[in-house]
Amino acid sequence: MPILELSPGDQTLTVTGDTALLEVYAALPAGLYPPFPPVELPGGVGGLISRGGFGQTFFFAAEVLGLTFISPSGQRIVAGGRTVKNVQGYDLTRPFVGSFGALGTAETITLRLRPGRVSAHHSRRGMLSDTADLPARFVWQAGDALHAFHAGHAAEVNLVMRQFGGTPYTGQLNYCPQFEQGMGIGEQATLQDRRFCWANGAVVPSVPALFQRLARRL
Repeated sequence: MPILELSPGDQTLTVTGDTALLEVYAALPAGLYPPFPPVELPGGVGGLISRGGFGQTFFFAAEVLGLTFISPSGQRIVAGGRTVKNVQGYDLTRPFVGSFGALGTAETITLRLRPGRVSAHHSRRGMLSDTADLPARFVWQAGDALHAFHAGHAAEVNLVMRQFGGTPYTGQLNYCPQFEQGMGIGEQATLQDRRFCWANGAVVPSVPALFQRLARRL
């Protein structure tokens, strides 16, 4: 079962790395939302964590509370946990998020969930640059279509969606067929967010020297 532990009271969720993103949405009770929009992307939650999220307009790494991963040398490493607290020693959770596999492969991931009374997903034609001041929690562009997803109090969600415009999107978005050779970054792509243009093919950013040293020690 890919959903390992759900704690609505603590607002946390632990899943295996291969859990599909839309499976997470299907498993959550009403009023709780994960740190990614309702879309399907290659590699499940583990792939999402490795790439540093998708579509978010907030600091994604803070939403990953803990994980276990297999390091390049084959060691199984436990980093972080279900609670936010001061830790002694190295905190490998945040360096792992967005490392594009340089530090290993995620086995299990514990995510922070956020409450929201309602949510809305709107789409319209346009360019991502048009949304610089939009306070939606998730914004991305697919072709010539802009998407915005937000959850929170009804008045807040309505205000965000009025600013964005467009019409409600009620379908399910599965971008996996666009990335048969893996999801990487590129200069031109049909899918992009405020961080990267996402392209077919597992092209990843260059690894800084410090990350290379860290990877060799794991």
